[in-house]
Amino acid sequence: MQDKMALLEAASNPRRATLDDAVSLSNLFASTFMDDPLFDYMVRPGARRAAALEMFFHEILRARDIPQGEVWMSSDGHACVCWLKPGARRSPGGLIKKLSWLPFFIRVFGLARLTRGMAMMEAMEKNHPSGQHFYLTFIAVSPEYHGVGLGSRILKATLEQIDAAGMPSYVESSNPKNATFYERGGFVAQKNIAPVGAPPLIAMWRDARTK
Repeated sequence: MQDKMALLEAASNPRRATLDDAVSLSNLFASTFMDDPLFDYMVRPGARRAAALEMFFHEILRARDIPQGEVWMSSDGHACVCWLKPGARRSPGGLIKKLSWLPFFIRVFGLARLTRGMAMMEAMEKNHPSGQHFYLTFIAVSPEYHGVGLGSRILKATLEQIDAAGMPSYVESSNPKNATFYERGGFVAQKNIAPVGAPPLIAMWRDARTK
C-alpha cells in the first residue's frame, strides 16, 4: 500500500482529468460500482458486467463529463469525482440523438434490463432540480483504498471551489452505505426518486455556502 499521507495529499489536490485519462478512469469507476445496488439492478448480469460497466463509464466520461471540464482526479489515479457545472449537458439531447444512443444502452443494460435502465434515467431527469447548481454525477476510489479517506478529501477539495463560487450542489446516492459520507459533506437527503421496484436512489441537496 502506498504511504497514507501521500495518498491523502494527492486526493486533497486534484487535477482536471483529460481525455487521455478516460480509459484508466473508466476502469476505476467500473471497479467502484461493481457492487452498487442500482447498477446491479440495471446493468447486464454475470461475466459481462465488468465489461459493460467499463464501456458505460468510458463513453460517459469521453462524450459528456470530461469535455465539460469538471472531472477532478488525484495525481495517482486512486480517486476521482465527476461534476457537471451549472447549465452543463446532462442527457443525450433531442429524440434523434437519444435514438442514436440506443445501441449503446442495449450493450450496457442488455435487452432484458433495458427498460429498467431507461426508466431510471427518466426518473433522474424528471426529478432533477431546476435552477443553477453543480451536479455530482459520480465519485470513485480504488477499492484497495476504501476507508483511507480519499473520497472525503477529493470531495472536500472540489466543494471548496463550489463554495467559492457561491453555488449549491446536488447528488443522487445509489448506495445506502454512502449516506453518511454525503451527509458529512453537507448534503441533506430529500426523497427517493427511483421507479417502483428499483433500489433506492436518494436525491440529496447541499445549499450554497459563503465564507
